[in-house]
Amino acid sequence: MTGTLPRGIGRRSLLAGVAALGAGALGATAGCSRVDISGATDGGHLLDDLRSKGTVRMGIASEPPYASINSKGELTGEAPAVAKTIFQRLGVRHFEPVPVEFGALVPGLHSFQYDVIVAGMFINKARCQAVLFSDPDYESKDSFLVAKGNPHKIKDYPDVAKRGLRMGTGIGYAEIDYAVGNGVRKGDIQTYGDQIAGMEALEAGRIDCFAGTALTMIEALKTGQHPKVEMTPPFTPKVDGKLQRDGGGYGFRIGETKLRDAFNRELHKMKKSGELLRIAKPYGFTEEFMTDLTAKELCKK
Repeated sequence: MTGTLPRGIGRRSLLAGVAALGAGALGATAGCSRVDISGATDGGHLLDDLRSKGTVRMGIASEPPYASINSKGELTGEAPAVAKTIFQRLGVRHFEPVPVEFGALVPGLHSFQYDVIVAGMFINKARCQAVLFSDPDYESKDSFLVAKGNPHKIKDYPDVAKRGLRMGTGIGYAEIDYAVGNGVRKGDIQTYGDQIAGMEALEAGRIDCFAGTALTMIEALKTGQHPKVEMTPPFTPKVDGKLQRDGGGYGFRIGETKLRDAFNRELHKMKKSGELLRIAKPYGFTEEFMTDLTAKELCKK
């Protein structure tokens, strides 16, 4: 993933969650003697090692506003900003970004290319089999890109279904299941590589709306290159009357509970004081993206 916008399969993609645990993720590392995906014991010693070295290596995928390398070659994004603050308080002062493709984040963690995944990665049951997650620092919402003025008055997926509208979304995105679960016909759903392609299809009249996560929509509109497109207010999808709440956090190797727990303690202090929101705000995160969800809850999904 490169550039200023998410490309291809995104962080809440059903395919990405499965791919992270497939043969490419676990089997490819089997020949490396350093890899032990059974995890550390007795809580691990990584925190002590990082304090001793003074540097933490952060695995990132270039996906604003979560994490990316900007045009000046600098590490930026909400996830690195939060992680830097926490690691400094844990006694680790220096940070080394290791950019990889989003789908390579979990394999890279297992093969010791870096110490922690700092990419706003969605937490779900499949990924929790391979990654020890912090509690989430944000909660995701959905939104639609629509023509200026929102002529079809779209607010949520049932509106798309009731009006028989043509919906676009990303390849493999969970929004496909949310739409179908609310009665949108699969034949009325078109998939595109990213939000830019979706906005172009919207302007050309090939679709009536484009569904995705609100934070990526905010980022897409920042380009200012599609003045005929606007975004609907963020919302939490429902399927069969049940809210589909999602959140992203930081990933550690299985067994490194001492580091994860220390990280969580600082994260919860930041949530309570409001510091987390202050750090995240410049990247498009607002109060509605703050969350009380836990990794334990999300790992059951």
